[in-house]
Amino acid sequence: MTYPVPTINIDTLRQQARKHIEQGAVTAGYTADRPAVLKMLNDALATEIVCVLRYRRHHFMARGIQAQTAAGEFLAHSNEEQGHADQLATRIVQLGGEPDFSPETLQARSHAKYIEGTDLCDMITENLIAERIAIDSYRHFITCLHDQDPTTRRMLEAILAVEEEHANDLADILQQPPAATGGQTDLERAGTGAAPIKLVKKEAS
Repeated sequence: MTYPVPTINIDTLRQQARKHIEQGAVTAGYTADRPAVLKMLNDALATEIVCVLRYRRHHFMARGIQAQTAAGEFLAHSNEEQGHADQLATRIVQLGGEPDFSPETLQARSHAKYIEGTDLCDMITENLIAERIAIDSYRHFITCLHDQDPTTRRMLEAILAVEEEHANDLADILQQPPAATGGQTDLERAGTGAAPIKLVKKEAS
């Protein structure tokens, strides 16, 4: 079965384009709740900035046998989170808003917390938890948008994919196979004081 292709009134389109030209990319065809979208984008921006700062600290503070591997991941993730923050800020401006970089309200607006961690295992764990929070936050945001703002949705979907990669990277580090001697992981032998997280997939019943 074929469906008729909807037509567009070019004259109406041209007339609408001349109205409110100061709004730039926000045209009459934008159907999302712009204030709500801007708030969610600024909350996501705060979350990314907090993650940048936490990863950066952990990069410099990593100690132990696995420190080189973990520190490298922390730095790479920090740089990618900064890229996400820049994308979010750019989109906020495109939608006629202002990116909120205020340090006074940063932690209150961020979905993830800034937790320093006492040792390498803590650092990896807290970053993994923050990534999991970000993943569900972005999924919720994407669901709320539906098809009302495809540009923002595609941007968030791309960011979400990277956050999922980050979570997998950190989970892999925590699940390093036991060492040949003593049955301990590298993190345990490094004296972290905490056993690594075991993420075991449940068998289907």
